[in-house]
Amino acid sequence: MKKAAVFGDSILRGIQLDSCTKKYIVNNCIDIDQIEHKHLVSVDNFSVFGCTINKGNMMLQRRLGKMSFDIAVLEYGGNDCDFNWKEIAERPYDKHIPKTPLATFIDIYLKMINLLKEKCIEPIVATLPPLEPQWFFDWFCNGLNKDNILKWLGTVNTIYRWQEKYSRAIEYIAYKTNTLIVDIRSAFLQYFRIDDLLCEDGTHPNSKGQNVITETFLNISKRNLISPFVPA
Repeated sequence: MKKAAVFGDSILRGIQLDSCTKKYIVNNCIDIDQIEHKHLVSVDNFSVFGCTINKGNMMLQRRLGKMSFDIAVLEYGGNDCDFNWKEIAERPYDKHIPKTPLATFIDIYLKMINLLKEKCIEPIVATLPPLEPQWFFDWFCNGLNKDNILKWLGTVNTIYRWQEKYSRAIEYIAYKTNTLIVDIRSAFLQYFRIDDLLCEDGTHPNSKGQNVITETFLNISKRNLISPFVPA
């Protein structure tokens, strides 16, 4: 049985927004047991709420010095593409950059994959589940000057397109490095209403969404290579 290590953020940690308390909790309905049985692997999950690619890279390097594993699943981008909405609300006409600029995100991701391959560890990357932009806006910008934020955004749909850009970059990374990909985004987009798969913050998968993630991991195979995409 091979050993797999998962390095990601709240999506694979199984974080959900509790509808009663309005607080984030671990409610992981991703069926790890079924995934382990299907692929004959044992899984250690090192995903961390709020983790960016830079923090993930440091975690990966620390783990490489402490343990051995055969497969590493990488899932980042949701926090990297996020902005400081309070600063935007206060200064809507200034230039604002995400937590991890796209070029930096791609560069670190490529370095992580190359490091894994140098150590004969198979990398697998995961795309981002789509978000519901209005829900995201209402949740994360609650209590802020939304009019100012909209002056900067133009439309709430900009949030969706910007996050999508990072997910498409993951596709590019997978193609460039000939790396297997778990295409969570495409699996979600097969549903007529993706809001049925998300918590009310518009970004974290609910239990139904986590079941979709389970199915996506169960269906991964050597055929899961991606077609070319070059981010602008």
